[in-house]
Amino acid sequence: MIERNSIRIEVFVDRPLLRRIRDLAAEAGVAEYTLLPTLGGEGEQGRWHDDQVTGGAGSKVILLTYQNREIAGRFITSLKPIIDEYGLFVASSNADVVFDL
Repeated sequence: MIERNSIRIEVFVDRPLLRRIRDLAAEAGVAEYTLLPTLGGEGEQGRWHDDQVTGGAGSKVILLTYQNREIAGRFITSLKPIIDEYGLFVASSNADVVFDL
């Protein structure tokens, strides 16, 4: 079975802010998500890598979820006020979710 009209949302966030993002997700109705660790990357402020020794603000996580349009809209709207404040990277795209009943 294919469920169409799902929205894939990725929130790239510093680990210390993760609890707040998870709370916003729950308030928006997001019941299922996956947390993905990151190894490093490069952005506007240059290269970075996850420092697993200190586990500080440099540790980044991606929260990944697939939601219907209504829940996705609520979640993304709840993130807008803190995107600039905390330098979040939020991506959303249309997705077809395939599963077998």
